[in-house]
Amino acid sequence: MSEDVDLDDDFDVCCGLKVGQKVPDFTMETYESATGQFGEFSLKALKEAGKWTVLVFYPADFTFVCATEFEALAERYEEFKKLGAEVITVSTDTKFVHLAWQRDEKSLAKVKFVMGADQTAFVSRLFGVYNESNGLDVRGTFIISPDSTLLNSEVNFYNLGRNFDEVLRKLKANTYLSQHGEEACPAKWQNEGDKTLKPSAGLVGKVFEALH
Repeated sequence: MSEDVDLDDDFDVCCGLKVGQKVPDFTMETYESATGQFGEFSLKALKEAGKWTVLVFYPADFTFVCATEFEALAERYEEFKKLGAEVITVSTDTKFVHLAWQRDEKSLAKVKFVMGADQTAFVSRLFGVYNESNGLDVRGTFIISPDSTLLNSEVNFYNLGRNFDEVLRKLKANTYLSQHGEEACPAKWQNEGDKTLKPSAGLVGKVFEALH
């Protein structure tokens, strides 16, 4: 099993990564659901390819809310790819259990994304989602830019499934803002062409007017 990490000398990982920090390179063994083969995930390789990374941590294979999340994510996976992103789901299960779960659970029949096997919980601890008391991850979702900056972090407890339409909206916003750094996306922003905000002295107290 490979879970290597490349840390800068001044990098502190004791308490989990925070938004705005650089994510160190790491690797994980994987089950490649699109091909039925085993492989390896490398954050460095995605960075070199100019890809966005969406990490989706979940408690365990053969569980219940997780199956509904995988089905929902599979429905949106091609849209993530069109935005230049790769989605990697992560739990502390082995790659062999990943294979068995997709084989047996019909909710995963259309899954094509990579399933990461974080057996030592190293990556889970890196992102602060590992529960030391039960050995399971909580539902953490993280969006990493092509330059390895952590831009979004969302964590749900075990009994609440995620809305991947919202994760996709956040990725769209991040890709837009990467090209329009002087702008900001308001709460109801959905797609390029929707109104944005340009922070300035003239905008103070005039947000309503700018958006309506």
